[in-house]
Parts: sequence; C-alpha cells; structure tokens
Amino acid sequence: MSVRERARGPGSAAPEDRPGSYARLHEADRHPAGPRGPLRPRDLDALADSAWWSGHVDESVSVRLRAHAAHVAEGDWRGAGRTAWWLHQAYGRLGRPVASAGWLHRARHHLEGRPDCPEQCLLALTDIAEAEARHDPAAALAAARRMHRLAARSGGPGLLALSRQAEGALLLAWGRRAEGLALLDAAMGSVARGEPSATTTGLLYRLTLDTCRGAAEFGRWVEWTRAAMTWCAAAPNPFRAPCRLHHVEVLDLLGDWARAEEEARLVCQEALEDALDATAAASYAMGEVQRRQGRLDEAARSYARAYGLGRVPQPGLALLRLAQGRADAALAGLLLALDCQSDPSHDVLGRARLLAALVEVRLAVGGPGAAEGAVVELEALASARGVPLLAAMAATARGACTRGAGAREPLRRGLALWRGLGIPYEQARTLTLLAAAERAAGDTGSARHALTAAHATFAHLGATERAAGTPTTTWSAP
Repeated sequence: MSVRERARGPGSAAPEDRPGSYARLHEADRHPAGPRGPLRPRDLDALADSAWWSGHVDESVSVRLRAHAAHVAEGDWRGAGRTAWWLHQAYGRLGRPVASAGWLHRARHHLEGRPDCPEQCLLALTDIAEAEARHDPAAALAAARRMHRLAARSGGPGLLALSRQAEGALLLAWGRRAEGLALLDAAMGSVARGEPSATTTGLLYRLTLDTCRGAAEFGRWVEWTRAAMTWCAAAPNPFRAPCRLHHVEVLDLLGDWARAEEEARLVCQEALEDALDATAAASYAMGEVQRRQGRLDEAARSYARAYGLGRVPQPGLALLRLAQGRADAALAGLLLALDCQSDPSHDVLGRARLLAALVEVRLAVGGPGAAEGAVVELEALASARGVPLLAAMAATARGACTRGAGAREPLRRGLALWRGLGIPYEQARTLTLLAAAERAAGDTGSARHALTAAHATFAHLGATERAAGTPTTTWSAP
C-alpha cells in the first residue's frame, strides 16, 4: 500500500461504491475458504469501513477489531495504530468513553517512535480536541499546526484539508475571522475539487458546517449546507443525517418551515445508532417549528424527546414556558443553560440565542431594565465577531429595550440586517416592534405599514399571534 493510500485511510472509495463493496467483502468474509482466501488486514479495514457506510455499525466495529488484531499479527504498527484510532472514534460515538480512551492509548503506543508517519495526523486531531476540552488554546493551535506540517510532508490532500479546517475553526473561535475563514475556504476548495476520500469529505462537511453555525457565518453555512446535501444525495451515506440537520436549520431560518419539519423527521429516520445527537437535535428542530406555529403540545413532546436523547432543549423550552405563562420556569431554565455552556467561544451563536431568549423573558417579567445586562452582552458579542447575524440580533435587542421613538434607529438597523440575511420570521418580529416605535413617534402611517407587513409574513409562515408573543429579539433554531 502506498503512502498516499495509507494517508487517505478508510474511505478511499467513492460513496456510490459502498453498497457493492460491502456486499462483495461481506460475502468473501463469510467464505474464507473461497478462491480469494481469508481477507487480508487491509481488506478487513475496507470491510469495516463499507459496513459503517452501509449502516451496519455493530459489524463495522467487530470487523475493525479483527483488522486491528491482524495488523498486530503482521507487525504492521502503522496499520494497527490507524485502526486503533478509528476504534477510539467508533466507541466515542457509541457513548463508551472508557473503551474509546483505551483504544486511543493503543493507537499512541503503536505509533510511538514513528513521528513523521501520516497516521500521526489522526492523533493530532485528538490532541486538538483534548486541548480544547481543557481550555488550552495554545496547545490546540500547536497541535493543528503540527498536523498541517505532517500532512504537507507525508499525508494526502484529505489530511491536509482536515488540518486547515482544524486550524481555521480554532482561529475563528478566537475572533481571528479573516485568517480562520481563509483556511476554511482552502479546506472546502479541496472538497470542491474532489481531492479527499469520501470519509474525509464527509468529515470536512460535518466539521465545517458545525464551525460556520457556531460562528454565525450565515452565508458560508447556507452555501456549504447546500453543497453537502448535493454530495449526500448520491448514495446511502452515514453523513447524510448530520448534514441534513444543518439543512433543517437553514430551511427554518429561511422560512420554509414545512420542509424543515419534514427534513427533521428524515434525520430521525436516517441517523445511525452512533449519531443519536443528530436525532436529538432534529427533535428539537421540530419543536421549534411547532412552537412558533402555536402547536404547543406537540412542541412540548418534541422537546421532551430531545431531552431524553441528551439535548438540553433551550432556548426553545424557555420560550414555550413563557408562552404558557410560566415565566419563572422560563427564566430558571435559561440561566441554567447559560451557566452550563462549556465553551462559548466555539458556539457563539448558541450563546447569542440564549441571550436573545433571556432578553425576551426579562422584558416579559421585569421590563427593559431587567433585560439590559443580556442586551449589553449580546452587543459585545456582535461587536467582537463582526458578522451580520449577530449584529441583527443585537440591534433588535437594543430596540426592544429602548422606550418610545428612540427605538426606531436600532430597529431599522436590525430590520435591514434581517432582510439582507433573508430571515423572514425575525423580520416580522422586528416590524412589530418598529410599528410600536413609529406610533410612539407619531408616525401612524409608517406604524400601520410595518404592522401590515409583519402580519402578512406571520400568516405566510403559519406563525400564530400567540406563538409570536411579545416581539423581542430571539430566534432559536436548533
């Protein structure tokens, strides 16, 4: 096997080849006395990979265990290290952290003394995640740059793209937007050219979409979500459910709620047993559509399903409680969610959503003075990041907390940003606020036009007046 083939790792076949590859290898494995004899270690790797792509998660793990043993028996320590790392990943996705940690230890042991091999890039990916978990940005960046150097010397284009994606995500999280986006663009350019393997392509889509969503980079999020859905449509694909989840969120924001809810149901059908987080988020997404359409009982059930699968259903649940007249419960849930957010720098949008919901609840129970702290933090977040989505949220929040005619300027600014982004629900909510500000300024004609436009948008979306509630700042897609 060439260095390039090894660097590509599991996933070198195109997605559409997977079902046929799985059938052939599975049959050959069932008949080891056949003409091709027992499967070699590299064939077992391929069988494990194609089994996962075909939805046979348990078989994939069991075959990869055999592949690891076969690599060890042949003294192929790079193969053993690579396979051990994939087992570390598999057990982590299955919610077995002890087994995952054990396989990571074996991967490090097998690759010890081989500092320049491409498989070290996989360990560097784990080093990045571990450094982030202990809030050590310097170590995370050092690991990303070490991965880049290794990939440039001995890895294939997929590992190089993954290293760029990892470093770009880190820089974006720390507010170094231009540098981070340049690296993300370079990584996704490699995908557009078809250079990485299928598995690496799926990883790049999933990681980059998560990064763009967390950083509120709306334009790239929309564009790359559409590209990911086109790629996923080619064949049965284990990345389809997490990519479709992003499509759900994009559809939700763009106002196509019927499709968003249907796509969320498809996520629940497609997600493999090692992707329960996608099922949980899809259940939350359904709850969001249902809540804003006034289907509060259905929304409550969807949020309950999400919680049962491990997703804290905030801020949607708080807004449901507010709509039900349970403001104290809404406030308590939001404050707990804000306190428990482990790393706001990597989920700026998540924090902004919580803050926007907190503004709404504080306005409902204590007035503008009570909401001021959340507005100030939201404004600081928007100023530091410099992206239109956060700026729209912050401007509308400021307008919601400003009395009388003085609210017109921030609300007009927020409305222009929402329109530029093409997010109709927030346009309508901002218009209702603006109508009140125009009335306070004595401009009843402008107030009437704003309210008419808002009601038309709510009607088009199927949002009820009850669901819209007291208009403030929050949008809380999954």
